[in-house]
Amino acid sequence: MFARRVFDASLFATDFLPRLNEVPMTKRIAHQPREIAECVSAFLQEGDLAGITSMFHPDCRIYFPPDEPPLTGLAGAQTAFEDFLDIRPEIRSEVFSEIVCGDVALLRANWSVVSPDGTILAEGKSTEVAKKLENGGWGYLIDCPNGPPSLA
Repeated sequence: MFARRVFDASLFATDFLPRLNEVPMTKRIAHQPREIAECVSAFLQEGDLAGITSMFHPDCRIYFPPDEPPLTGLAGAQTAFEDFLDIRPEIRSEVFSEIVCGDVALLRANWSVVSPDGTILAEGKSTEVAKKLENGGWGYLIDCPNGPPSLA
């Protein structure tokens, strides 16, 4: 009564698989606050400054170097990372504390910036406040790579 359908792998390979390559890849986002540094590192190694800044909240403050006024907004995030683009180092981050409260999170991590030849270019213990972004991912709102600045 019913015709039995047989799976033909050759039709699958010639009809379906080519269309997979036509599907645009989604933009990298941090699904958890602790994933932000991994995303920044991947974008940095790709030389993608726009990708790096997409991991920061538009109202961000970056306290680096700690003894200078903070870099602010997405332009500040670009300034913080543009000198690293030629080097394309890896950021290694070990988040040891993550507290999430709604759309805000507090992070603490040990981090290092490592050149392609393995040289440690910088390292520290950071404190960051992350916030949910419009794209549904997380981004840095307050970034203190060497911990919060002292009161002056």
